Amino acid sequence: MNFQPGNSVSSTSFIIFSVIIFFLNDGCAMILPKYETDQVPAVFVFGDSIVDTGNNNHINTLIKCNFPPYGKDFQGGIPTGRFSNGRVPSDFIAEELGLKELLPAYLDSNLQLQDLLSGSALSLSDQLEMFKNYIKKIKAVAGEDRVASILSKGIYMLSIGTDDMANTYFVRMFQYDINSYTDLMLNSSLSFLQELYALGARRIGVLSIPAIGCLPVQRTLRGGLQRSCSVSLNQAAILFNSKLSSQLDNLNKKLPAAKLVYMDMYYRLLNLIQHPTEHGFEVVDNGCCGMGDFEAGFLFCAYNPNTCKDDTKYIFWDSYHPTEQAYALLTSQMIENTFHKFF
Repeated sequence: MNFQPGNSVSSTSFIIFSVIIFFLNDGCAMILPKYETDQVPAVFVFGDSIVDTGNNNHINTLIKCNFPPYGKDFQGGIPTGRFSNGRVPSDFIAEELGLKELLPAYLDSNLQLQDLLSGSALSLSDQLEMFKNYIKKIKAVAGEDRVASILSKGIYMLSIGTDDMANTYFVRMFQYDINSYTDLMLNSSLSFLQELYALGARRIGVLSIPAIGCLPVQRTLRGGLQRSCSVSLNQAAILFNSKLSSQLDNLNKKLPAAKLVYMDMYYRLLNLIQHPTEHGFEVVDNGCCGMGDFEAGFLFCAYNPNTCKDDTKYIFWDSYHPTEQAYALLTSQMIENTFHKFF
């Protein structure tokens, strides 16, 4: 994650996110296999370390994953800056929509300008301003009319609030109770969505905060001797998610032609955790990397002899991020159950 301190939720909630942008080869519009009646020229995914495909390798941040065992199942064991043992949701989204198998990082020095039309990842310090600059850049390749079509017909996906809720809130508890803090997060989120709409976005999917109280690190910190899921943290996530869902409905009525879709990740992840064997998993409370209690990035994961031998049995790779197996399942479910709402 590229965490930079700030004085408001907007400066912590969005600065740490990356933007993933997919385009079709040769500028041709694509007909999605499951939605033959509509064309989608691009998919934009804004997110944090969960969807980063390696931008953290090229920015000044302490949180790195460019070393083994990260990437141990990625093309022969290559650590690419993906916070997992293999591919991450950005890759699976691109693949499931028929665009490409892997998504290169936008900040990769080897990325060519033409690559922007076939798929890349864009990491932002100020998302909206950098996104505007990105639009100018692709106009040089695609032209004004085509870019306008890409922006209006593209699908946008946003991951909002997870890091704020899991990390930042507990540093600022003396300033806010959970109700006022979720309101602050929500207001920043809605402002961001409306500014994105003003740039031309129309089909926008917003991922809910997942069951963050069940992350291995939160079990260790707040789950007591039994390392149970943190009830208070999960309740906070549910509170924010309910407010977000309601406000997305309101925005749909307010913004012409907007299709803002609430995309549940809370209950999808919780279902994996509560019914692991139904999905082929065995371990839900620890990550595969190291012991899975505190490990993430540079913290203890590097060459740790305790890293599990079969990560397909684990929901979590480290103390915070899911495995490739869990990512693949969650992403597939999300696309299957929610993407029809954009049409």
